[in-house]
Amino acid sequence: MKSVPFDFNTMTRSKTNPKVDFYFLKAKKWQEELELLRDIALECDLEEELKWGCPCYTLEGNNVVLIHSFKDYCAFLFFKGALMKDSKNILIQQTENVQSARQARFTSVNEIAKRKATLKKYIQEAIKVEKSGRKIELKKTKEYGIPEEFQHALDEMSGLKKAFKALTPGRQRGYLLYFSSAKQSKTRQARIEKNLDRILNGKGLDD
Repeated sequence: MKSVPFDFNTMTRSKTNPKVDFYFLKAKKWQEELELLRDIALECDLEEELKWGCPCYTLEGNNVVLIHSFKDYCAFLFFKGALMKDSKNILIQQTENVQSARQARFTSVNEIAKRKATLKKYIQEAIKVEKSGRKIELKKTKEYGIPEEFQHALDEMSGLKKAFKALTPGRQRGYLLYFSSAKQSKTRQARIEKNLDRILNGKGLDD
């Protein structure tokens, strides 16, 4: 496949946040790809912040799109991607339990450069969705199933049920999704045991 020539020096870099620079400097993989995604996001008149250890692009404090990377790809994560039209069919639901966010995944600079115009249109659409005030109707915590192993712990361990109910709905959902996503019972049990103290201390998975 013929490579698309691309000049990084022509990109707008006037709104970079120094607090975010380290993310791109430390990247051992996808460094050029991540830099290009950064430039595309910054061309869309968004503020650059550091959230969850990743570059996050916001509108008046509201999250619009985030850059993150994995072993096999790097990606734009659109926080309300489920509300976007996705005319080019590039948005991916990361897991079946993700309700709102959608990813646009990439594995080369060439691929990102070819889609630059499309990605800017997607970001503009994401901005319009954010400005509209539209929200995803999220499942309530009670709609999530409780793994048998965790239900047993709630029934048998003194104080655990009270501590779990005292958590915010978001923290409760985080634990239920994390526990139930393990396919094997022994893995679910291990995850539960590892996080019992966190629950009893009123902490979420990422606290």
